[in-house]
Amino acid sequence: MFSIIIPAYNEESKIYEVVCFIKKATQENDAEIIVVDGGSTDNTIEIAEKAGAKVYKAPQKGRSRQMNYGAAQAKGSWLYFLHADTTPPVSFIESLKRVRQSGAKGGCFRLKFDVDHWALKNYAWFTRFDVDLFRFGDQSLLVEKELFVAIGGFDETLIVMEDQEIVRRIKKHARFRVIPDYVTTSGGRYKRIGVFKLQLIFTIIVLLYYLGVQQETIVKFYRSQMIS
Repeated sequence: MFSIIIPAYNEESKIYEVVCFIKKATQENDAEIIVVDGGSTDNTIEIAEKAGAKVYKAPQKGRSRQMNYGAAQAKGSWLYFLHADTTPPVSFIESLKRVRQSGAKGGCFRLKFDVDHWALKNYAWFTRFDVDLFRFGDQSLLVEKELFVAIGGFDETLIVMEDQEIVRRIKKHARFRVIPDYVTTSGGRYKRIGVFKLQLIFTIIVLLYYLGVQQETIVKFYRSQMIS
């Protein structure tokens, strides 16, 4: 059984569409859809429930904490983490099965954006490579639950970069596959902030993370740029 876990916070404009899409795509498969809310002040919870998801309220906000909480509630032996603004391919469940059948215990899709911009196409092109630096949470993440529990799940001390960090730990214990198909993620922030400016911000965040800068400092930098 696959447990599809979606962390959410004020996602009322997107959550219905993604839950309905997943429900339709998995209707002939053994799967559950879990939305883990981080304290939304809008109608995310009500809309997600209406769409057919199991909704849990996480004790604490934060993507890592929400995803870990969702994993703890999950009944499936395989966990698939998906962002609320990202849509997997129609046949994604078959791709996940192939990863499982291959003997790998973790995997992700390649990435593409819903904005037609040459630079975003170039950025997304690099996600086809099995290089940790090109692993992003928007690509979604499949992991065997037993392994997820054994390695301690997502690092809850991380506010950013939790996606790259857990992939590195998964690879220390098992095979990891980059699936040759694409999830489509929202390019809304790129349109709002600017493609090149936002990519520069993300590049700086990655550099700060690998230089060991404190998470609070990185988040403060990110938020200051989002409103500047």
